[in-house]
Amino acid sequence: MSAFESPDFDHHETVAFFDDKASGLKCIIAIHSTALGAACGGTRVYPYANGDAALTDVLRLSRGMSYKNAIANLPLGGGKAVIIGDPAKDKTEARLLAYGRAVNALGGRYITAMDVGITPADMPVIARATKFAAGFDMPGKPAGDSGPPTALGTFVGLKAAIKHRLGADSAKGLTVAIQGLGKVGGTLAKQLHAEGAKLVVADVNADAARKAADAYGAKIVPVDEIVTTECDVFSPNALGAILNDKTVDKIHAKVVAGAANNQLARDEHGAALKARGILYAPDYVINGGGIIRVAGQIFEWSDAEVERRVLAIGDTLTQIFKRADQENKPTNVIADRIAEERMAAGGKSTAQAAE
Repeated sequence: MSAFESPDFDHHETVAFFDDKASGLKCIIAIHSTALGAACGGTRVYPYANGDAALTDVLRLSRGMSYKNAIANLPLGGGKAVIIGDPAKDKTEARLLAYGRAVNALGGRYITAMDVGITPADMPVIARATKFAAGFDMPGKPAGDSGPPTALGTFVGLKAAIKHRLGADSAKGLTVAIQGLGKVGGTLAKQLHAEGAKLVVADVNADAARKAADAYGAKIVPVDEIVTTECDVFSPNALGAILNDKTVDKIHAKVVAGAANNQLARDEHGAALKARGILYAPDYVINGGGIIRVAGQIFEWSDAEVERRVLAIGDTLTQIFKRADQENKPTNVIADRIAEERMAAGGKSTAQAAE
């Protein structure tokens, strides 16, 4: 299957295939849009079953980054890279360097960061071969850890959602079910507990759940029950596609607001949530703190500027919620529309500047 024939091809500007015989590197870098700036997105290392599966993933992910960067008002376009291989055994220094050279060959049109299978220890190796890398700690650069800003953006986004749907100025007294207690979910639990929320938690790591129970008085439920547990707010911070045909009709929450990527199994599940009166905070909007941190490194913004932009996630969501009400559309549809409008306006500005 060629890129043009893929059902996920969305007029991507560039889809580049790299095959480095000496190192064994096989990777695809997809640039979806540079209307707002250089394409930026993480690198994923995964043992794809075949090249078609890798192509499908990189096309979807790169398009998603265009929308995420646009909705966060960042001067960045959308791109993504996938390296075909098992990160546990195929991620050699030679391949990482070859990958860095592949990024460099695009001349700055794509800036890479971390995703599944790439660790903070890998990024300096990649950066030896290209300067177009960000999202990790570098001497003389702003901090690269995306966890804290992602958690902060999710917290203010959740509060914007409960304000709009429940009329509450804080989470005090509300029951929030948190799925996933990693860097983001764990920090979110701490923030919500401090505000007086009642927590219900679930994590595949039993120790993480027990720590939340001990520290915050959280109730632990099995992982397969957290989505449908009795609560005011459901906050998915682990698996994707958690909002699907099996779960949407059984959700008790009035608000869904969490940092997990690709929460809707399909776009129409956003409409299904709306039909049930459940307010959904679009995932790529509420979890934008991480890419804002990466942008802060690229453009050397101060910590105060990064925080200002992260806190603005709440205002962005409020605008989406209000417009969704006015137009009687699902929130995910409105978020996509706003992102598309910004990319179109950016593309026009770029074209006019070139004339």
